[in-house]
Amino acid sequence: MADEALKQSAQEWTPERISKLSVEDIKRLRENAQRLNQTAIVARCVEALSVAVRGPRAGSKAGTRVRPRRLVPRSRAFEARGVWLDDPRTSWGGLRKSDGSVVIALWAESIESADGACRYLLWAPNADGSRPWSDQPAGKERLEHCKRAMAVGSAEGLLVYGERCIGHLPEDKAYSVLGVDPEVVVVFQVEKRGGEFWAVWGKRASASLSL
Repeated sequence: MADEALKQSAQEWTPERISKLSVEDIKRLRENAQRLNQTAIVARCVEALSVAVRGPRAGSKAGTRVRPRRLVPRSRAFEARGVWLDDPRTSWGGLRKSDGSVVIALWAESIESADGACRYLLWAPNADGSRPWSDQPAGKERLEHCKRAMAVGSAEGLLVYGERCIGHLPEDKAYSVLGVDPEVVVVFQVEKRGGEFWAVWGKRASASLSL
């Protein structure tokens, strides 16, 4: 999406026009609008993406090219995988009671993909106050889960959908958490890169990850 197009007035980027874009184009439009401080366009992109997840509202004529997903609460999605969260309010991961496997919730829109491979930043140190969540109990819990996943060789990921707050990790703060897609589970390895822990997986899993 060219910057010149974004310099058009917000009136030209109407919700109807945005809703006709593919989800990937909406994401690119939102990212460029954030960079250019076009807050009205950012808000419309967020709404269009959330509609793609939960389906059009009653009476709405706007649509997207993506089938709406059936979402369930985070704690229920974990329980379906045999995991009971230590703190259902703040925990984003847990251990399956039957075999000790690590299951972690991943914010779907934060998944990065290129050449058929996917990655997700699970944890990074709170350098100069850049990631305060890492020092909170839920962040420390995530770090322990990353280490365990590396030790056992793999972990499972559940995809969480919602509307994130600019400037905040979605695990820490989000405008809304719409829920987890119970039909998609990705199996990934955890790699340590410097002080960061990344989830990485390949082409087979990435086919299920379009928003």
